[in-house]
Amino acid sequence: MDINSVNVEAVVKQVLESMMQSPAASKPSSSQEIPSTARVAMLTDLEKYEVKTFPMPEVGDGDILVKVEGCGICGTDAHEFKKDPFSLIPVALGHEGTGEIVKMGKNVKTDSAGKPLTVGDKVVSCMIFKDNPDITMFDLNKQNVGGADVYGLLPDDDIHLNGWFSDYILIREGSTIFNVSDLDLKSRILVEPCAVLIHAVERAKTTGILRFNSRVVVQGCGPIGLICIAVLRTMGIENITAVDGEQKRLDFAKRMGATKTVNFKDHSGIEALAGAVEASFDGHLADFAFQCTGAPAAHSNIYKFIRNGGGLCELGFFINNGDATINPHLDICAKELTMVGSWVYTLRDYATTFDFLKRAKGIGLPMDELITHEFRLDQINEAHVTNLKMEGLKIAIVNE
Repeated sequence: MDINSVNVEAVVKQVLESMMQSPAASKPSSSQEIPSTARVAMLTDLEKYEVKTFPMPEVGDGDILVKVEGCGICGTDAHEFKKDPFSLIPVALGHEGTGEIVKMGKNVKTDSAGKPLTVGDKVVSCMIFKDNPDITMFDLNKQNVGGADVYGLLPDDDIHLNGWFSDYILIREGSTIFNVSDLDLKSRILVEPCAVLIHAVERAKTTGILRFNSRVVVQGCGPIGLICIAVLRTMGIENITAVDGEQKRLDFAKRMGATKTVNFKDHSGIEALAGAVEASFDGHLADFAFQCTGAPAAHSNIYKFIRNGGGLCELGFFINNGDATINPHLDICAKELTMVGSWVYTLRDYATTFDFLKRAKGIGLPMDELITHEFRLDQINEAHVTNLKMEGLKIAIVNE
């Protein structure tokens, strides 16, 4: 069928117009989609969150506005919920969060690792620098995040969008931020707690004792202990014994890479418990131990699981939970133990964590299943109660 010249001209014009129309032109800009207010789950009293509405703040030239997609509940959030040990109330909590950039200041071009940033990218934050020359990007030899501020543990101010338990968060100039668009939502929610364990294992490696063929005991199978097992397993360490008092958690520890488990409720007294750990290693004590609980009694016990000349990483005490009783001669000196403490992470640990999460999934570890419960923002009180009852593993707030 012939096509007359008028029809051809019309078709060509239509095609050219469609080619010249950019995707951005057919899509409303993010600034038009941003509401004038945001909801924030504010801890206003002990064991009491209130979801408050605040005006959307201005986005400065170095700031980034992020629409929150989800945030895990940490043990630190539980301590603040129960006791307010940091005297922050009223406070917007939530530091295991992630979301999508919806607006950026004109000076923002890249993330903290030099990766380009644009509206629509998925991000996580690490810290806010203070005026401290000992905290520098990717420095393993100076200080960890303990010398800086963290979103979700900031005093309330006139911005209010300071924590990830909210609809939006304002990442301010001078903060660190990472583009993690290549990770799924559950992996992104797990970045912060996984960084804690990446840091702990890096600290353990400095002893020179932790090797591929090491016998390793991990005490405590909450999210921290389970992730510890996963990190060890991705490193190629296969002889791992998990110790806990909850059988469901011990069963999950095996799925994360533990070869043997010991339920301390099955053993009366520390000597019997240490004997069970020794039996799990075919008559040997552990070469190295990770103490992942916040219980002083657990710290006192861990020494009995470790051989002479062995190593210990203590990472369970994120806050002051009291004193532990040990015998310095029998537990440390006579055994010539090498010990390291671990608290939070460095910036380099964050970058390593992204690769760990991909590797863990690649070898079939059930990382996603660590998140056992998801709640809406307006269910945050219920979510914290669920967390305190230890009814699951990682509890998360996930926005619709």
